[in-house]
Amino acid sequence: MLCACIDIGSNTTRVLVADVEDGGLREVLQRRAFTRLGKGLKGGEIPREKIDEVARVVAEQRHLIEQLGADAIRVVATAAIRGAANQDEFAAAMRDGGGVDVEILDGREEARLAFLGATRTLGRPLEGTVGVVDVGGGSTEIAIGTVPEGATWSESFRVGSGLLTDAYRRSDPPSAAELHAMREHAHGVFEGLELPVVDAAVAVGGSAASLRRLVGAVLDPESLQRAMRVLSGDASDEVSRTFAIDRERVILMPAGLTVLDAAGAAFGRPLKIGRGGLREGVIFELAGSSIDRL
Repeated sequence: MLCACIDIGSNTTRVLVADVEDGGLREVLQRRAFTRLGKGLKGGEIPREKIDEVARVVAEQRHLIEQLGADAIRVVATAAIRGAANQDEFAAAMRDGGGVDVEILDGREEARLAFLGATRTLGRPLEGTVGVVDVGGGSTEIAIGTVPEGATWSESFRVGSGLLTDAYRRSDPPSAAELHAMREHAHGVFEGLELPVVDAAVAVGGSAASLRRLVGAVLDPESLQRAMRVLSGDASDEVSRTFAIDRERVILMPAGLTVLDAAGAAFGRPLKIGRGGLREGVIFELAGSSIDRL
C-alpha cells in the first residue's frame, strides 16, 4: 500500500511517500523545503506572498506523488496555520494553487499521530509506558501511552524552534545571553508540568533528527550540553559544512535543543531519537483506513 503525506509545518513543508507492508514502513520518497510559515506573521496573518510560495511547493510535491502512483494521500497543516487568522485563505490557496485539500490539525491530533509514527518506526517495540515529544517550529506536542493502545495522554504547547529563534536569536553563532533567554522561555513553558510516569521517552522532529549527527541516538543532559557547545561555538555555515546539515536547520537547532532539554527534564528520562513522527503516523493510518475499505 503506497501512501503519501504532505506535512505543512511552521518551519518546513515536507512530503513523504512510503510503502506499508506487514506493519512496517519502507520510505520511497522524502523531500522538504524550508518555507518558514511561522516567521513574519503580520497581525496574526500569513502574508499572501508566503501562502503563494507554499502553494507552489505543495504543487511540486503533489506532482511527485502522482508520478509515483500513490494509492492514498493526506495533506496536513500544523501550528503556524491553526494559529493564523487567515487560515481559510490559506486552505483555499492550497486547493486552488496546490491542488490539494489541506486538513488543519489541532494539537491533540498532531500529538496522537506523532506518537503513532514514532512508536511504530523504532525498529523494536518498547515495553511499558512511552512518552513522545515532537518539537516543531511553532509548537511542541507531548503524547504518552503504550505501543498496543496508542496515546492515552497528550498536550500541545506553544513553544517551538522557530518561535524561540525568531524571538531571541540575533547573532551567529548565538550569544550566551540569547541561549539563556531561550532556555528560560522553554523551561518556563513546562514548569510545574506533572507528566504521567514513563518507562521510556522518544524525541522526534527536525531538531531531534539533526542532533543525531552531532551526538548520537540518545539525548541526555551531557550530550545536549555537548551539542550546544558545537552549535554556539561556530557560525552556522561552519557547523553546516562540518556535519552536513542544512544551514537553515542549524540556525533553528539551538532553540530546538532547549525545548528538548526542557521536555527531557519534564519526563525525568533521557530521550531516544526516533526514526519517524507525524508523517509516518499519517501514513500508517492512511494504509489502515485504505485496507479497511477494500
